[in-house]
Amino acid sequence: MRKPRRGVPRGTGGAVRTADSSRGAPDPHTPSLDADRFHEECALMGVYDHPEAANLVYLGLYAQQHRGQEGSGIVASDGNLLLSHRGLGLVADVFDQDILGRLNGSMAIGHNRYATSGRTLLKNTQPFVVEFSHGGLAVAHNGNLVNAVELREALEARGSIFQSSVDTEVIVHLIASAAGDTLVDRVIAALAAVRGAYSLLFLSQNELIAVRDPNGFRPLVIGRIPEKDAVVFASETCALDLIGAEYVREVQPGEVVVASAAGLQTYFPFPAAHRTHCVFEYVYFARPDSTVFGRNVYQVRKALGRQLAREAPAAADLVVPVPDSGVPAALGYAEESGLAFDFGLIRNHYVGRTFIEPQDAIRHFGVKVKLNAQRGVLDGKRVVVVDDSIVRGTTSRKIVTMLRAAGAREVHMRISSPPTIGPCYYGVDTPTRSELIATGHSIDAIREYITADSLAFLSEAGLFAFTGGNHDGFCDACFSGRYPIPVSDDAKARQLVLFEVRDP
Repeated sequence: MRKPRRGVPRGTGGAVRTADSSRGAPDPHTPSLDADRFHEECALMGVYDHPEAANLVYLGLYAQQHRGQEGSGIVASDGNLLLSHRGLGLVADVFDQDILGRLNGSMAIGHNRYATSGRTLLKNTQPFVVEFSHGGLAVAHNGNLVNAVELREALEARGSIFQSSVDTEVIVHLIASAAGDTLVDRVIAALAAVRGAYSLLFLSQNELIAVRDPNGFRPLVIGRIPEKDAVVFASETCALDLIGAEYVREVQPGEVVVASAAGLQTYFPFPAAHRTHCVFEYVYFARPDSTVFGRNVYQVRKALGRQLAREAPAAADLVVPVPDSGVPAALGYAEESGLAFDFGLIRNHYVGRTFIEPQDAIRHFGVKVKLNAQRGVLDGKRVVVVDDSIVRGTTSRKIVTMLRAAGAREVHMRISSPPTIGPCYYGVDTPTRSELIATGHSIDAIREYITADSLAFLSEAGLFAFTGGNHDGFCDACFSGRYPIPVSDDAKARQLVLFEVRDP
């Protein structure tokens, strides 16, 4: 058993066994292929009361790889020990059969990470595992706490020593210092102090706890494997499909669900809040075959494309998606407009997160290694190219250049979301406001920069056409600037200092 490092909460409870791995770690000196995208920060997966719990968690993380590719971890419980393995890289790089075979037990939780607070280091990879007075505890978090800085500073002033630069560790310290006779009491007391977005899984020696913040920013669902009567928690339903679990329902905003020998128990201990589901889950983040917030993502994206065609028609010959996320919207655009649909851009699905560029630099290499334009489809055509968003604009500019080089006579860019004018503070890795091209630039100025013949974004009203025009219940702060949980400028600046500059 590895001793907990100095400063980690520790008591006389159950033991913790951990193993860390840096296999598959991305090289920080090479550019990311997806640097001009918003990035979801993580995926959660949990299984209770199944003999192959860790293996099912591994499969669920594999299904949700799109939600985080920087690191992965699984913690299992055999009733006495918490057994942990974490590593940097993709799920398949971090785990193999031997490692999974050592994660014994009938309950487990797992996490895929994309950094939103703290850098890509092994110490920031989740689930975190600690020991405190109530025994061993593991925690996995999807979201961001907007008051993490002030909470961390207060905890440090009282003597807490932090081992990571991730806001999730704030929750661990709050639990360790909270009053309460049971773990669920301490979890509830700790979360009463935090503000922001959180879908959470906690694992002890004998129970699994799932919690969703009162606003319901990030998704979290419950499933069941009938033949084993096992309970499953996941960020997306695509993870349930892979392991043969039946979808039961969402964890409701503000709900605490406890899976234990007593069965499923549910609590609503927090003051009710206005629901603000992240609309960008529909635009880009979630897998299209998932059901998120009660709606099928693929059908919503097609509806966004149909609405885009109604708002921004183009005199063109062909509709081409930017694969993969632009495909459903492009199909909807083509169906509504009556234009032909074809794959004028082919994606290389076997590109890793890093690559070695030749010394004799190739123009636009980063995009070319991922996408290739088909001259046989594009030559002489007026093309509508559909993408889900424009962030910095650099990728869109390169795609337009690539399409023209392949013979496209005209290129009309259509975006199935409104202009992105602000960063997210609720669990999405986004550029700063100054890096967003739509901040301070008109649509025509953006069109000129990306060199398209025309450019149109979906309107803010059109974004919610799939709900009948009802904005209620959604967070669209990145498009509207309306932040449901305010974050002061001072807090934003201090968060950058605390969670980034301190990290070596």
